[in-house]
Amino acid sequence: MHAAGLVLHPQRDSADAVAAVLGWATNRGVEILGISDEIQRLQCAATPVSAEELGRRADLVVSLGGDGTMLRAMRLADGERAPVLGVNLGKLGFLAEVDVPDLPAALSAIDAHAFTVEPRLAVDAEFNGGKVTAFNDIAVVRVPGDGSARVAVRVAGQPFVSYAADAVIVATPTGSTAYSFSAGGPITSPSVEALLVTPAAPHSAYSRGVVLSVNDEVELDLLPSSGRLAVEVDGMVAGYVEPGERVYLKGRPAAARVVRLGMTTFYQRARRKLQLTDSAELT
Repeated sequence: MHAAGLVLHPQRDSADAVAAVLGWATNRGVEILGISDEIQRLQCAATPVSAEELGRRADLVVSLGGDGTMLRAMRLADGERAPVLGVNLGKLGFLAEVDVPDLPAALSAIDAHAFTVEPRLAVDAEFNGGKVTAFNDIAVVRVPGDGSARVAVRVAGQPFVSYAADAVIVATPTGSTAYSFSAGGPITSPSVEALLVTPAAPHSAYSRGVVLSVNDEVELDLLPSSGRLAVEVDGMVAGYVEPGERVYLKGRPAAARVVRLGMTTFYQRARRKLQLTDSAELT
């Protein structure tokens, strides 16, 4: 390994984790890369680079933060060779593989090649002449005061289902535990290659979500009766669409890869971090 990149949470204290990574790198002659404006506040010994250069040069990307930081690291590694190691700095951290106390052992495991990589599906969207990528979800969301989301879903060029709702969410399996889960969508293993379409607060005759093949192109058509909708990409507003306009979506398998050390399974993490419990009637 020649270089590893650090992606830092903008507010959380990451000094201990950064020190662990730098100590590991010094002993092995690995150059540590950091995004210039992120590492300035820590005054650490990482080489300052742009986000694009970090993604291009790193052999490993280490995400220090929560799920938002992990998603940002995955976007930097999109299409590159570097797997992403997620280190949780204190909150839910569903996507992270280790907590800070376990980081030295995780880095030693990486040295020993005692890890696996898990491919993660991305979903690309095109609208208004631009293109965006999400690893959790892309949602068309009601703008307060502008009317509900009235959306027709087309699959492989054919009409499939229409919704009237507060939002229509198209999620990857990675995003099945995020906005889609909150809206009633299924928990889905990241090993499944599919797109999950879930309406949030639906008020149409058909209110169920659907699971679509990753090989199918999906189109979201805003019906004439729809309000103006925000297009959210991994929770951030990327633009707006008007009635009569269309959002084109396509899944892209193995867009990024995450490090797994075999410490827990997806199902154990989901049960613990989503606080899943058995029905009272079964106990």
